[in-house]
Amino acid sequence: MKKKLILAAASTMAVFTLAACSGGSDNIATMKGSTITVEDFYDRIKNESTSQSTVANMIIFKVFEDKYGDKVTDKEIDAEFNKTKESAEAQGYNFDDYLSEAGYTTKSYKALIKQGLAYQKGLEANVDVTETDIKTAWTSFHPEVEAQIITVATEDEAKEIKAELDKDGDFTKIAKEKSTDTTKEDGGKVTFDSTSTTIPAAVQEAAYKLKDGEVSEPVSATDSTGYQTIYYLVKMTKTSSKGNDLEPYREQLEEIAKETQMADQTFTSKVISDELTAANVKIKDDAFKNVLSGYMQTESSSTATEESSSSSSEKSSDSSETESSSSTTESSK
Repeated sequence: MKKKLILAAASTMAVFTLAACSGGSDNIATMKGSTITVEDFYDRIKNESTSQSTVANMIIFKVFEDKYGDKVTDKEIDAEFNKTKESAEAQGYNFDDYLSEAGYTTKSYKALIKQGLAYQKGLEANVDVTETDIKTAWTSFHPEVEAQIITVATEDEAKEIKAELDKDGDFTKIAKEKSTDTTKEDGGKVTFDSTSTTIPAAVQEAAYKLKDGEVSEPVSATDSTGYQTIYYLVKMTKTSSKGNDLEPYREQLEEIAKETQMADQTFTSKVISDELTAANVKIKDDAFKNVLSGYMQTESSSTATEESSSSSSEKSSDSSETESSSSTTESSK
């Protein structure tokens, strides 16, 4: 998780918390003959796109927390909290300062984690994995393999290393000397299957084509930031074949199918829409009347639809009366 993104999200959330708690009466700043109130600030930012999306998210996560929050355990919350803490500290941050700068305490950050986990529980509760889903997952599934990798920054360097390896170069030794990956100290040793996210899909695809002892050509992949290209060389050390029977892998395939369904936008939108409807969400502030329009029909849109239907009925009635009047006139002639 990027620090600046957490800070941005926290800042926006803090604004709405401040506005909600103030009742529109607290002053943010005073000066000779004038003041700037929380209400002034709220009026200024409430129509911004970031504010609109923040309110939508607050509503959605609150609805899911109310319904599924009791299914989230303290153990799950602590696990996610510690994962974030380890990630922050690995980047050199003091975690307490990290949270404070983002506008959180340990308690409030864990409350945020609980909402996110409740949302996941809500999606999971609506997943329906079919045999067709499992068979679809099977087509792209590959069981775990053992391999070694070398990563470098340029294609030319990757080609030079490949040429060296082709001349009986020691992969483990070269990995320790030249690889930029964190696995270099272990000679680039990795294990992965088709569900792994630590090895890019393009690198996995190249690896699965190798026999034991073979080394791939350089493979390019974008790093986790999405901006930098890294070049991989992969040596297969222990390959595997899934065979023709999916039963030994059924549990994994069910998990893949579930995650695929939960990542599908149509599925998530339908679940969110159903939960918002069941919770009878009503928008009371006209500034945010359309924030949920992507998920459900709002009161304003319902009213508009009713008015449109009423108008159409009136026009239809007027038209019928006009036709009737015309017929009567023709008859009297």
